Amino acid sequence: MVVLGKGKAHGACSLLHAAALGLGASMALDLNTVAMVRDDAPKTPPKDPDGLLAAVVEAWQGAGYILPVEQVYWTIRSRVPSGQGLKSSAAVAVAALRALAEATEQEVSITELIDMAGAAQSAAGVSITGSKDDAWAAATEGWKIIDPNVPAAEGVLLEGNGPVANDWTVILLLRGSRSEPPDAEAFLWHQQGFQRALTALESGEDLVALTANGRSMAGVLDDTVGRRISNEAMMFGARAAGISGSGPAVVIFIPSVSIPTIEHLQNHYENNDDVEKVIITKVLNPIVENIEEELE
Repeated sequence: MVVLGKGKAHGACSLLHAAALGLGASMALDLNTVAMVRDDAPKTPPKDPDGLLAAVVEAWQGAGYILPVEQVYWTIRSRVPSGQGLKSSAAVAVAALRALAEATEQEVSITELIDMAGAAQSAAGVSITGSKDDAWAAATEGWKIIDPNVPAAEGVLLEGNGPVANDWTVILLLRGSRSEPPDAEAFLWHQQGFQRALTALESGEDLVALTANGRSMAGVLDDTVGRRISNEAMMFGARAAGISGSGPAVVIFIPSVSIPTIEHLQNHYENNDDVEKVIITKVLNPIVENIEEELE
């Protein structure tokens, strides 16, 4: 086996579902994905029921780039749970495109990368909006409000660093497979809640947005269990909780200093019949360069 190129990305959680208001926002989480492009078939091919990797290759060639070899194969290693609303498809698309860029020694701009990732997700049918907001979150840190209907170079409307990683513990509750995609018309009945999420983001209140968006998605999906779990977490001391993406995962934010609350919630949900798995992680913040010396 020869690994021709390697690319990395990460998962994220939703702050504003793009199907609601035509704008989307997701926040980067420490859930790594690594894609390796190779010249022979692996013993265990990656699970790719939607043909996303083939769509990535098509998007790459459609943008005018060549493949490193005539036939490429893939190895994917990911900590992002699939089909949970935690941006696994965006992470794979971004990581795979970065692997192709390394394999062909191509300098690809971040905006072109996002556009190709969005095209691949749309072609594979894993997104109803193209998920450019998810691709941005998978490729960079913090969060951005994205207009997915324009090229990525024009689509970033607002961005933030996200809550400080060391100050917060993020608990992810996985609840089995997604039953079906949300009904696009159902978003119309919950516009007010999504608007609250957008207004919160515009004020820099990302955790308020997460909760408002999650509650609205519970309504869109008619997910009474997800709504109950989110409300319950808030009663137990969480500062934010809500369904991510199109579900069914629930994301919970708790101050890292609240160790008893974290341990209580983790134990509670690990013994909850409505929860299949509990994952503990954190936010990924952008690296802020120290420019004090330049200012002196």
